[in-house]
Amino acid sequence: MTVLDLLNDDPRKKRGEPPLRHPEKAGRPDAPILRKPSWIRVKAPGSKAWAETSGLLKDAGLTTVCQEASCPNIGECWEKKHATFMIMGEICTRACAFCNVATGLPTPLDSTEPGRVAQATRALGLSHVVVTSVDRDDLDDGGAGHFAETIAAIRSACPQTTIEVLTPDFLRKPGALERVVAAGPDVFNHNLETVPSLYVTVRPGARYFHSLRLLQRAKELNPSLFIKSGIMVGLGESRLEVMQVMDDMRSADIDFITIGQYLQPTRKHHAIERFVTPEEFESYKTLAYAKGFLYVAASPLTRSSHHAGDDFAKLRAAREQRLAER
Repeated sequence: MTVLDLLNDDPRKKRGEPPLRHPEKAGRPDAPILRKPSWIRVKAPGSKAWAETSGLLKDAGLTTVCQEASCPNIGECWEKKHATFMIMGEICTRACAFCNVATGLPTPLDSTEPGRVAQATRALGLSHVVVTSVDRDDLDDGGAGHFAETIAAIRSACPQTTIEVLTPDFLRKPGALERVVAAGPDVFNHNLETVPSLYVTVRPGARYFHSLRLLQRAKELNPSLFIKSGIMVGLGESRLEVMQVMDDMRSADIDFITIGQYLQPTRKHHAIERFVTPEEFESYKTLAYAKGFLYVAASPLTRSSHHAGDDFAKLRAAREQRLAER
C-alpha cells in the first residue's frame, strides 16, 4: 500500500517524467558502497556470442532477470547463450531492500509471452531453461497460471529441455503452488534469500516460514520433484543463523542449496555488511553436504540460475547415486 501511495503522489508522473525505479527507496539515506575485493570482480560483457544472445532476446521482446537484477554473471552466461527468462513484466509489486527489479504498478499479462519464451528457448538451443518472475500480488493466483502456460509451451516446443522455475512465494494465493507443480517442472526453486532475523529489513513483504512451507509442500505434492532454494550472505547474518537455515531447509526436504554474496545495486539499497571470503564459502559448502543436501553451490558469485544446467545434471546424478546406495 505504501508503494501505491508513493506512485499516486509521484510529482514526476504529473510532470510526464519517467517514474522512479524504486520510489519506496527514494527517501532513504544513502548507504556506503564497499569496494569489491579481487574475488568479486568479473569481466565486462561484450563478446560476439553475448551480442547474439542480447539481440535474440531483444527481438523476441523478452525480459531476463540477468538484466533486471543486475546479475554479475551476465557476461559469462550470455556468452554461452544461457539466459534466465523473467515473465509477467518488469515491474514487481514487492519492495525488497536487496533487489534491483523495478517496483510499482505492473502491466497486464501478455498472453503471447509463454509462446515467445518457448521459441527463444528453442532458438538458444537450451537443454535446461530457468524461468522466474516478478512478484504479482495484484493477480488472484499470483501468476501461477502464467507459469503453468509457460511450462506447457516450452514442453511443446522443446520436449527434451528440462525446466526449472524460480517462483514468488504466492503469499495468500490458495491453489497457486498446486497449479505450478501440476504443470510438471523438473526443478522447483523459491529463494529464502536471508535468515529469519533479517526479514523485516531485507524482505519485508515476505514471511520466512511461509516460504519454507511452500518448498516443503512442493515436495509433498510431487516427491520426485527437485526442490531448490538459496540465500545471500553479507547482509549482517551470523554463521550460526546460516547453519540454522540449512537445518530448516533439510527439515523441509530441500535437495539443493545455493549461497552467494549479496551485492548492493545502489546506495539506496541495503548496505553490504561485509564480503564473505571464498574460504568461508567453502566451509559453508562442507557443512551443507554434511547436513544431507544432494547438491550445494556456494561461492561469492553463486546465483540461483548460474550454471543451472550443469548443476541440474549433477543434482540428478547425486540422487541416482544416493538411491543406488540404499
